[in-house]
Amino acid sequence: VCLTCCSRDVMVRIDQLCHKNSIKFFTGDVFGYHGYMFADLGEHEFVEEKTKVAKASPGVEDGPDTKKAKLDPSETTMVKKRVAFCQLKEALAVEWSGEKAQAALRRTAPDYFLLQ
Repeated sequence: VCLTCCSRDVMVRIDQLCHKNSIKFFTGDVFGYHGYMFADLGEHEFVEEKTKVAKASPGVEDGPDTKKAKLDPSETTMVKKRVAFCQLKEALAVEWSGEKAQAALRRTAPDYFLLQ
């Protein structure tokens, strides 16, 4: 489900329905130069391709090159990952008056507060 130009209450309600029924939910809007986008994909599984790390050859003398892990771009492995997305209601209900919030506040874009 994709929403735009909706009130906050409508977005929260539709996201709750989508989350309950395992339906992916996207919402966003633009206000002049500012905009936002939110995605609730529920439990999302995906596969990530990772480059294998080549191991150092045994019997090679110690030196600066032997301590560094070498990447072999020709060999890759597929790693399955899972991410649990939060609901819009939870994302909008963050408590900003704690010690943990101070660090998060520095990483949060000012546009988040425009949505509020």
